[in-house]
Amino acid sequence: MNDKTESALERAFAGVANNYGGNDVDLYPIYREMRKNSPIIAEDFMSKIGVPNIARYDADRKTFTVFKHKDVMAVLRDATNYTSGFIAEGLGAFFDGLILTGMDGEAHRRARALLQPIFMPDVVNTWRDSKMDPIVRNEYLKPLVPQHKADLMDFGLHFPIRLIYALIGFPDDQPEKVEQYAAWALAILAGPQVDPEKAAVARKAAMEAAQCLYDAVKEAVVEVRRNGAEGNDLISRLIRATYEGRSLDDHEITTFVRSLLPAAGETTTRTFGSLMVLLLERPDVLDRVRKDRALVPKAIDEAIRLEPVATFKVRQAAQDLELAGMQIPKGAMVQCIVTSANRDEDVFDNSEEFDIDRKVKPSFGFGFGPHMCIGQFIAKTELQVALNAVLDLFPNLRLDPDQPKPRITGAQLRGPHSVPVIWD
Repeated sequence: MNDKTESALERAFAGVANNYGGNDVDLYPIYREMRKNSPIIAEDFMSKIGVPNIARYDADRKTFTVFKHKDVMAVLRDATNYTSGFIAEGLGAFFDGLILTGMDGEAHRRARALLQPIFMPDVVNTWRDSKMDPIVRNEYLKPLVPQHKADLMDFGLHFPIRLIYALIGFPDDQPEKVEQYAAWALAILAGPQVDPEKAAVARKAAMEAAQCLYDAVKEAVVEVRRNGAEGNDLISRLIRATYEGRSLDDHEITTFVRSLLPAAGETTTRTFGSLMVLLLERPDVLDRVRKDRALVPKAIDEAIRLEPVATFKVRQAAQDLELAGMQIPKGAMVQCIVTSANRDEDVFDNSEEFDIDRKVKPSFGFGFGPHMCIGQFIAKTELQVALNAVLDLFPNLRLDPDQPKPRITGAQLRGPHSVPVIWD
């Protein structure tokens, strides 16, 4: 692997974490207090703790923050009254305004219908055994086995990118290029900043990265079309698809695909890291999962509930509304604290505990409602493949006692920076 490309990816990943990390404080006791005494507040809670806004900055735009499960669900499931188009003003500016999470109404429905088939289980499951598992085991984990120690985040950073970019339709035999594309995608995420002085520099870098990524995706689209576009990959399917009664041209396909890439790898990376920390901190639970692989999906779902990567979602009131007894004026932003809702004691027994046996109830790690993460089945499948392979190939896996214990951190985009482990 090209060291320069690898370091660029690592720097970009760390930069995004630092950008959205906010103040390094334990927010969970604060969330408990808010759920109990202030379930909704007329404040931009996340900005106060140093997290940048992915919407266009407007100091006069009122913001409300909700902490309870029932209120978060009410907002996220109602895409008519609580809209997402504002995202096109902020983060969407780096994608020419065409970003799935920033669409509303019929445009969102049609775009999602166009993209959804590639992300369905029948497609992903055929790809799981033929590509996912061999890549994870043969390219990443088997070479590590003789070393008897590793930082799992090194593996966690690279394998989701390798897998998802292949599924999208990038060449399998150009890992260095793919990692550079991933670094550009992460640089786009770093565009929104809290510090005004940093914002101008970050915005320029994000715009440059967006153009570089556009050019790279365009090249892949042209190549796939030239070769007949007969595969199961996303680019091939988009070339063959019709949208609003017509076929998509190369520019439209390129723009769609580019908008998916910033979250394509890094959220899975952070989820994998948190999953491994939660299991490694509980050797008895890890042993249960090792012996009974039917528990793997349950462990993943519980990790996503307890430590979601995306800790909050934002919507905009389409009209004057009432929420949790508070009047929300048209145009106001509503900030849904997912990490709080997922630990709501009124919904989840022993809500602060990692319990792989708990009864499944709706949580918001992948969002909820019409804008629920389109790639969630891919992400969960990647995580299943990775965890099963790690358990198969690393006997008696445990935290490295000679290294600092891993910490799950971040006010937004949560996850550990390092997960040092050893095995027999």
